[in-house]
Amino acid sequence: MSTRGVAILGSTGSIGTTALRVLARQRERFHVAALTAFANAALLEEQAAQTRAPYVGLVSPEGGVGSWARGASCLVEASTRDDVDIVLNAVVGSAGLDATLAALGAGKRVALANKETLVMGGELVARAARAGGGELVPVDSEHSAILQCLAGRSGGDVRRLVITASGGPFRDWSRERIERATVDDALQHPTWRMGRKITIDSATLANKALEVIEAHYLFGVPYERIEVVVHPQSVVHSFVEFVDGSVIAQMGVPSMELPVLYALTHPERVHDAGVPPYDPTELSPLTFERVRWEDFPALQLGVEAGRRGGAQPAVYNAANEQAVASFLDGRIPFGGISRAIASALEALRGAPGDTLDALRAADQAARAHVKEIAGC
Repeated sequence: MSTRGVAILGSTGSIGTTALRVLARQRERFHVAALTAFANAALLEEQAAQTRAPYVGLVSPEGGVGSWARGASCLVEASTRDDVDIVLNAVVGSAGLDATLAALGAGKRVALANKETLVMGGELVARAARAGGGELVPVDSEHSAILQCLAGRSGGDVRRLVITASGGPFRDWSRERIERATVDDALQHPTWRMGRKITIDSATLANKALEVIEAHYLFGVPYERIEVVVHPQSVVHSFVEFVDGSVIAQMGVPSMELPVLYALTHPERVHDAGVPPYDPTELSPLTFERVRWEDFPALQLGVEAGRRGGAQPAVYNAANEQAVASFLDGRIPFGGISRAIASALEALRGAPGDTLDALRAADQAARAHVKEIAGC
């Protein structure tokens, strides 16, 4: 049986290294055809030696082996190779958009772990998939859960999507204490181990705003029928409520290996010994709480940006990326992240978002706006 070639974009990050562990256990089905990373040349070299990937690309111009591809173009090159069947896009931020568009245009399956791609250019992504015959399968645990709950049912059968949130490290903190949170505080996620940017997004709940927008594009459900609920145990990954009142939930231990594997094999399921069995008594009790919207304004700002459409989701995404970077650099306080986002959204209200160039212009304008606020 021939194996399917997988390109991993962002192979040295948390999702990329998780995917390589999964692929190492599934060699009879898949092989690594391409690896790319933004930096960390030493780890990339180690991964290249272990997988013997025929294509290796490093976005950073420094470091690495002389035969590697260099620069941002390597993301698109890796995504469109003839020996690549599946592109796992685990790039952080808006940099993953071009690769997703290219892969879908080339008829590839894109296993998408890059929220920002759909948030920034959801309509363009859908258009590229239709034109090129590509397929988009989510890797985020919440959207993978929704995909599994739907199991081929049409959007017309859905009354509501309910996306769960762990609540992050500040679930029990007062608004005043959240405002003064340090970088070390914000990076202490209670259930997941992720990269720095997504961990901060989890602390502000901006990640849930991105996931609501992403769910809207992935499943064609209007915003008023997508909800967020806090579930501290991170065992129920999402719910789908159908028009007859029935509710289906997807559950599992908090491990990204399961959604990564399912994105590769969908709609089939294969045996994998890497994910521990689910023990309902060990993981009990399961609790759910309402979102404290007033204490986590980044969530409301993102959902409203999605509803407004146009360039507003791209502005939200770019402003959030730059604000998070400024917080990590010590230029703004934790509470300043949402204020910077709100300022950028207001300043760029009405910006066009109907073309890739317009979205890029909005993205750059939002980043510049937040940099000015942060004194960069």
